[in-house]
Amino acid sequence: MDDVRGLLRTWVRPGAVTAAQGLLIALLSLTTHVALFVLSLVSLLLIPVFGVGFALFPVVTALVRLCVGLHRRLARWGGVEMATPYLPAPPGAQFGTWRRFRWVVSDPATWRDLSWLLPGAVTGAVCLAAFALPVYGLEGMLGVPLVLHLTVGFGYGPFWPIDNLFEALLCFPLGALFLVGGLAAGRWLVWLHLAFARFFLPPTRTAELALRVRQLTVTRAETVDAQAAELRRIERDLHDGAQARIVALSMSIGLAEQLVGDDPEAVRRLLAEARETSGQALAELRGLVRGIHPPVLAERGLAGAVRALALAVPLPVAVTVDLPGRPAAPVESAAYFAVAEGLANVSKHSGASRAWVELGHTDGRLTIVVGDDGRGGADAAAGGGLAGMGRRLAAFDGTMVVTSPAGGPTVISMELPCELSSPRISPSSGTG
Repeated sequence: MDDVRGLLRTWVRPGAVTAAQGLLIALLSLTTHVALFVLSLVSLLLIPVFGVGFALFPVVTALVRLCVGLHRRLARWGGVEMATPYLPAPPGAQFGTWRRFRWVVSDPATWRDLSWLLPGAVTGAVCLAAFALPVYGLEGMLGVPLVLHLTVGFGYGPFWPIDNLFEALLCFPLGALFLVGGLAAGRWLVWLHLAFARFFLPPTRTAELALRVRQLTVTRAETVDAQAAELRRIERDLHDGAQARIVALSMSIGLAEQLVGDDPEAVRRLLAEARETSGQALAELRGLVRGIHPPVLAERGLAGAVRALALAVPLPVAVTVDLPGRPAAPVESAAYFAVAEGLANVSKHSGASRAWVELGHTDGRLTIVVGDDGRGGADAAAGGGLAGMGRRLAAFDGTMVVTSPAGGPTVISMELPCELSSPRISPSSGTG
């Protein structure tokens, strides 16, 4: 039984996925590539004709990019990541405008997409064999040739038509050969198509650097804005909280100095008020420090700090940690506050009965998952705490994906590139 399960897991299931992927690639290539290539040529040729091409070419390019985007998704389904290479649209680049046309024409990815359409149609059409051969093999193994031979006459493989019962029975082993060969060849055919697509569709090195610069510019601006807002918050908290209490404390002590010889009872009351005010100021300062860098994070590390956060949430929170070491302090702080914001959203907005937090480290990336079984409907694009989490992570090249269908569950998946220190030399270990 275990052997059968192993065969299904390592051979049949991947083969079925490859066959489905080959079918989708072939259908997309055969139905769109040639038509889009012809439309692109026509729109370019129409540019001198009353400017029709200026308006038409960006529309055709948008269709080409939609088609190529579907190919990238199919490649991602097969485990091949291809980043989107297009330059961002400038402001006011609406369809039918000169700015839109200039943006499309000046983007090198536009011409790489067009140059790939016809070759991609050929390699995509070949991928149809990744689906057709296994299906043809199943047809023979299921005895379809035998049944049709006995009823209406039929052919299969080299026997066309099938003349006798012996040839019909040979369709069973022939079908097995077609099935096994199709599953094996299908992987190579799809791989060939994806390898060819990787030559055209991903961004070039220059484009990657340009996109990286733009991304860093945006994240840097967001980080500066977030830090400025945080500094304003700290200043406001100090001014309205601890500073005001320290001023009141100073006034109470000054008044007590004036009354020390005339009214000892009033002095005692003033000193008692001063002691209470100093305690409140100290509590506010400690709260402010915890908001900047929680002591529990420095003392117990990310795992212990997240467990402490989970205990403060008014519903059951399961915490799973698989961290062989500690991230760098800035990354650790960003991860902690992201989890804190996620759990705060759970307790305030989700209506959940339970939640969970998972921490792990894989392939040089700190992975964080915060989930709940609440009502769902969370949207990072709407701003608020989720948007702040995304900005905080983006400062460290981190990513965040929110999955929250109506009715739940809500799952926030976050990743931060980082390396872990050895547990023996982590700040919480107490060793030098």
